[in-house]
Amino acid sequence: MSKTHQIAVLAGDGIGPEVVREGLRVLDAVRERFGFGVELTDMPYGTDHWLATGGENGGEIFPDAAFAEAQQHDALLLGAIGDPRAPVGLIERGVIGRLRWESGLYINLRPIKLHHERWCPLKDKKPADVDMIIVRENTEDAYVYPAEFEDQGGPDEIASQPMRYTRKGTERVIRYAFDVAMTRPRKQLTLIDKANAVRAQDIYTRVFAEVAKDYPEVKTDHAYIDAACMWMVKNPEWFDVAVTTNLFGDIITDLGAMVQGGMGVAASGNINPGKFSLFEPIHGSMPKATGKNTANPIATVNAVAMMLEHLGEVEAAQAVEQTVTDLLCSDRIKGLKAGVHSTSEWGDMVLEGLGELTRA
Repeated sequence: MSKTHQIAVLAGDGIGPEVVREGLRVLDAVRERFGFGVELTDMPYGTDHWLATGGENGGEIFPDAAFAEAQQHDALLLGAIGDPRAPVGLIERGVIGRLRWESGLYINLRPIKLHHERWCPLKDKKPADVDMIIVRENTEDAYVYPAEFEDQGGPDEIASQPMRYTRKGTERVIRYAFDVAMTRPRKQLTLIDKANAVRAQDIYTRVFAEVAKDYPEVKTDHAYIDAACMWMVKNPEWFDVAVTTNLFGDIITDLGAMVQGGMGVAASGNINPGKFSLFEPIHGSMPKATGKNTANPIATVNAVAMMLEHLGEVEAAQAVEQTVTDLLCSDRIKGLKAGVHSTSEWGDMVLEGLGELTRA
C-alpha cells in the first residue's frame, strides 16, 4: 500500500504564495504518477496574519497550538518570510527561526549545482565544475542567541551577540557532513571556519579531526571562510561537500547560489534526520513583486524535490530533479531572472517536461 505523507504548507509573505502554488502543482503531478498520497495542511502565518490580528498591538506570529500542529507533520514546505511592514527580523525569527531552533532542525542542507554553463557568471565554468553540497549548522552561533545593548543610543553604546558552539551541536553536524560525503563519488569533505581569528571555533577544528577517524575513506580539507569564498569564485570545482557554522554557512551558500545561476534556482532543507523537517527556496519574499506572477519558482520546485527525497520518495525526487535539469538545459529558457518567464509559465514548462519524462 502506498504511503500518505502529511505536509504542512506555509506560503508566507510576498511572492511566497505564488512560488508555492507552482511547487504544489509539481507535487500533485508526481504524487499521481508515482502512486503515493499527500495530505496538505495550510498554515496562514506571516506578516499579513500578524497585521490582521493586531500587528504591534499583540498580533499573532506563530501561535503555540499551530506550531505544535506543524511538528506533527512529516515535512513543511515554506514559501518566503519577510515584509517591510513588520519590524526587521520579527516575523523571520518568529517563523523560520522558531521552526529551526525549537524543532531541532540542526542541518541546513544547501546543494549548489550548475545545470548549464550559460547560467554561471564565472568564465569557462561548466556543470562538472559546480556540483557541491554545503552542510550548514542551523541551531547555534550568533543567530540563535539574543542581542544585548548597553547604553543603547548613547555615545558609549555597546552591542553584543555571542557566537556559542556546543560539542553536541558541532559533532552532530560534522558527522552528518561525513555521511553525506560518503554518498558522493569524490568522498571529499572541507571544513570551513575562521578558527585562526574566532578562537571559539577551535571546537570545530578539534571535533572535525576526531570524527574524521571514523571515516577513513573520506578525504578531508580545510579552508578559512574568507579563503573559501575566494576559491568558490576562482575554483568552485575544488569543493565537493563542505561543513561550516551557521553564520558562515549563510554567507557562502548565497555566494554559491549566484555561482549556480541565482536565487531563483537555489533550494534548501532544514533537516532533523528521520523527523519533521522544513524545505524552502532560499530567496527572499520580494514584496515589490507580490501578485505580479513574475517570480521564478524553480527554487521551490527544487525544494519539493529535496522534500520528496527526505520522505523516501526517491524516484519522484529524481524525476523532478531531472525535469529541472532538462528544462534549464533547453533553448526554451531565455533567462532565470524574475519576469523573463512568468511564474505560471515556469510551472507549465516543468509539468510538461515531467509528463514527457515519466511517459518515456
